[in-house]
Amino acid sequence: MIRLLGKVPDEICIAVSGGADSMAALNFLSKNRRVVALHFNHNTEYADTAEQVVVNYCKENGIKCVIGRLSKNIPKGVSKEDFWRKERYSFFEKESMNLPVITCHHLNDAVETWIFTSLHGKPRLIPHSRDNFLRPFLLSKKEAMINWCHNKGVPYAEDPSNLDTSYMRNYIRHVLMPNALNVNPGLHKVVYKKLKNSFNKEI
Repeated sequence: MIRLLGKVPDEICIAVSGGADSMAALNFLSKNRRVVALHFNHNTEYADTAEQVVVNYCKENGIKCVIGRLSKNIPKGVSKEDFWRKERYSFFEKESMNLPVITCHHLNDAVETWIFTSLHGKPRLIPHSRDNFLRPFLLSKKEAMINWCHNKGVPYAEDPSNLDTSYMRNYIRHVLMPNALNVNPGLHKVVYKKLKNSFNKEI
């Protein structure tokens, strides 16, 4: 079941990668809102496949779609993930036309972030909002987003690099998290409550 944290405005941009999470969010939010899909192509081997999924879906459903593409080389000594993230968010900010930008971080992302930052001594929740970025799906599990796509016939692309544990986020997801859940199977409930309490303090 998809749960929203906070109210989503009637006119928004959505950061759409082409994966199940963002495609479910696009379908879920575009029914009763004016939506612009923002897709950033990282110029990886998989990137054009993901872009085509987003472009085709938006065309079939009458959704405006704006495409950005990585045009810079990664500087020496800079993390590929950090570089991609900065370039992606720079594109979102430039093309958002001052509208709120929805990113599709979900509860699994929030749990992984909380565990990772806790191991570094500074436990942190993914914030519901930052500048003009909103994350209303933080209370929804990834499984709910995948199930939404399957039940609604929403297409999405599987990025094979998501299984590559040389990326820290994938190592946390595939190696660290299963062990953490063996210690505390209720981790998602713990972080769910923390997210709701943090949001209630903000409003």
